[in-house]
Amino acid sequence: MNAQDYLWFKDTQLSYAYCLTMVEGIDPTEALRRIDARPTEHVSGLSAFITFAEKSFPRRYPDGDGRYGIGATQLDGWTLLLEWIGILGISMPVLLPLSEGTRVLSHYSNVDAEDWFYWLEDGNLRLRFEPFVADRREGSDPDGLVDIMEQVGFDLRPLNERDPSLRTPAAFALAEHLTGIRITQDLLDTSTYLCGRAPR
Repeated sequence: MNAQDYLWFKDTQLSYAYCLTMVEGIDPTEALRRIDARPTEHVSGLSAFITFAEKSFPRRYPDGDGRYGIGATQLDGWTLLLEWIGILGISMPVLLPLSEGTRVLSHYSNVDAEDWFYWLEDGNLRLRFEPFVADRREGSDPDGLVDIMEQVGFDLRPLNERDPSLRTPAAFALAEHLTGIRITQDLLDTSTYLCGRAPR
């Protein structure tokens, strides 16, 4: 796998701003429970999920409970948590309980060139970095995936020499390396999502 496998993502509705979180070994209902998300409905397909997420923005709710839309779907041994214009999956208060007894990884990007990649195991932050500056890493194992990062498409040369254009596709490819799950446009477009509203 490498960044070239994920060039399709730039043409999706999610490319404006997304957060994708993968949790191993628990189902969508348990994943939402761990982040205190209230399940509300099932929707089929990415467009329907984005409509749900857009309607879930707190500013649209006069009760002001501060909850954000998130969708969960079951994959092969993993649950995919999906956000459109959301940052729950890169919030440590969310990731710590989500990773209890299991593995979690997440990646995020928006049109303002803000991006993050996280990898946790049972509350241990193994790796965190910004794909835009992937040479700056932290966590308990910041250098354990350097060779893989270069193979999948991260440019780790000095900042004035690098081409960061593949950083988001490379984040998808690194996630595939860690999970064994390839995210495809068809998978996103045809999955059924258990949707919930979670506290920010």
